[in-house]
Amino acid sequence: MIDKQKTLWNTSAEIAQRLKVTLDDYRRLMTYFNCAMMEVETKFKVLNSQFSMSREYNPIETIKTRLKAPESIMEKLQRKGLPMEAASIENNLYDIAGVRVICPFIDDIYLISDCLLAQDDVKLIEKKDYIKNPKGNGYRSLHLIIEVPIFLYNEKRAMKVEVQLRTIAMDFWASLEHRLRYKKNLDEELAGALASELKYCAETSAELDLRMEKIKNEIQNAKDED
Repeated sequence: MIDKQKTLWNTSAEIAQRLKVTLDDYRRLMTYFNCAMMEVETKFKVLNSQFSMSREYNPIETIKTRLKAPESIMEKLQRKGLPMEAASIENNLYDIAGVRVICPFIDDIYLISDCLLAQDDVKLIEKKDYIKNPKGNGYRSLHLIIEVPIFLYNEKRAMKVEVQLRTIAMDFWASLEHRLRYKKNLDEELAGALASELKYCAETSAELDLRMEKIKNEIQNAKDED
């Protein structure tokens, strides 16, 4: 929570000026995104608690949240050729508020995402399944862009949130790949070799997910027979 508040309130007047918004307007917009992020986080916590009570099983290991840093917002607006203004941020950038859900097994990812999307106040904007269709570098995750309402003292607003759902193995790989990808001063040959090795690691971790899921299903089938 402390890091999120820093993102909300430690924005300099210079950055706000470059975004062509007042500091108060920028903070207000980020507060809206923060509220939407908390709303989605709560939905996942409720689902996890429900499954824990009804099935004595938690399909969610951890939930992580983050607000996009103002510098990253500016860079993305520039890269997309979008106006530097508040309306452009709200209408065109769908990853300002992010919720990452880490699950033990692949089946849990689809179970939890289906439960979330079945809620009548959640609107699906976009879905990208990088588990069934991994990226070229081996990245795997289920991405959802959803819209949820937030209720303020004088209005109701629909805000977009990016949701990423991964297994523990997928998250471990993605975290390390992200760190290594930003290492500088690597020659082209070494960078290519490391990219190949990382893709091999991604395939290995994907195989681990499938094998662990098979073991889990076999244990469950044995319990059901008893």
